[in-house]
Amino acid sequence: MKIEQIYTGCLAEAAYYIESNGEVAIIDPLRDVDTYIEMAEKNNATIKYIFETHFHADFVSGHMDLAAKTGAKIVYGPTLMETGFEAYIGKDGEVFQVGDITIKLIHTPGHTMESSCFLLSDEDEKDVALFTGDTLFIGDVGRPDLAQKVIAELTQDKLANYLFDSLRNKIMPLSDDIIIYPGHGAGSACGKNMSKETTDTLGNQKKVNYALRAEMTREEFIIELLTGLTPPPGYFPQNVLLNIQGYETFDAVMENGLTPLSSDKLEQLVNQKEAIIIDTREANEFVKGFIPKSINIGIDGNFAVWIGTLIPNVKQPILFIADQGREKEVITRLSRVGYDNVLGFLEGGIETWKQANRELDIIQTIDAESLANKMNEKTIALVDVRKASEFYSERVIDTLNAPLDYLNESMKKLDTSKEYFIHCAGGYRSVVFISILQARGFRNLINVTDGFTAIKKTNRFQLTDYVCPTTML
Repeated sequence: MKIEQIYTGCLAEAAYYIESNGEVAIIDPLRDVDTYIEMAEKNNATIKYIFETHFHADFVSGHMDLAAKTGAKIVYGPTLMETGFEAYIGKDGEVFQVGDITIKLIHTPGHTMESSCFLLSDEDEKDVALFTGDTLFIGDVGRPDLAQKVIAELTQDKLANYLFDSLRNKIMPLSDDIIIYPGHGAGSACGKNMSKETTDTLGNQKKVNYALRAEMTREEFIIELLTGLTPPPGYFPQNVLLNIQGYETFDAVMENGLTPLSSDKLEQLVNQKEAIIIDTREANEFVKGFIPKSINIGIDGNFAVWIGTLIPNVKQPILFIADQGREKEVITRLSRVGYDNVLGFLEGGIETWKQANRELDIIQTIDAESLANKMNEKTIALVDVRKASEFYSERVIDTLNAPLDYLNESMKKLDTSKEYFIHCAGGYRSVVFISILQARGFRNLINVTDGFTAIKKTNRFQLTDYVCPTTML
């Protein structure tokens, strides 16, 4: 028997490859499915089942493409939703044979109504592992407010009650030595304060996970579960519908997106298709020169999550700039969150634009030491674009919080005629923030290089006392 966790950091998502005696089950695959196929082929094994723990909101699953390429059966837990593809709707307690092992479907509504966990028992019928999807995380449980974005009557209170029962009646009675394999880790918006660890024993989770306290009442559970929740990213409901109704094949999306464009053609598509330009280069390179009104979302950060958070419509036409050789990576990561309408990329990258003597824009920058000197000379407006939880944990005194994740509300706090010094934790989000606002007419935004990390190192700024954040949303 082989269990492999395939963890994708930019989405904080875990897919699973389970193999026994020549047969394979995949749990919650990402859109780019060749990885799983190659793993099976390398081991002369056949992918038999694709188990989906629920209709995902934060990414587009690879279930359709994987089934089409391998003939594997897609399996969901109990649901009345009609899918746009062939799927098997399992029953609570139903057992599936994979080689010499078994996988039992355990229906655990709460995060969503169809949410299910999968209990793996080995060749000796011993329960070994529980794949919990978004029902149980390490240190947390799934938020119960996402399904309401798709089905209005599924209120967060209703789902919180379901989740309480699922945890108490379906999961907590299992053996303490079972290994918990969750669907996400720290950084995912599907929970509010997940651990950086991506596996643990159920017994230890009963000791340290607030939601599994044995003495906790239903009322206490609901209050603690719902406290600290903030609105989810806007793309979540659209991804749910793609996962239910279906989508274009990944191969077709890749073929369309891998279209090299000249500077003239790029500009033409911007005007004809109302396309936006995403510049995926590193922030410190972007600020030196970029196509006017292009937006910087660096491929080396939480790229897919910020795309989904900042671009409301997954059907938005997109053009992109990338470092040479990373074009496929950009398209792949866009597709993981359903942004399939990629029209192409600037061939040769930003150098092509420069060689054509096209106009370039820049972002003003300042280092932390120079900022400290300036603050000694006059009063300046400092803006922190980190999440509210980060801001209230520790910040420069008299700083305005304008979180990037709620950009449209945050920008209302700023005056286009005033000068602002913008920082985040390390420089990634502040450049994203400024690039979008410059595209919308702001011209007096100055980026603080390396952000709050550099500010703290100077020991020249007055900071609030550190307070442990209660939520990482």
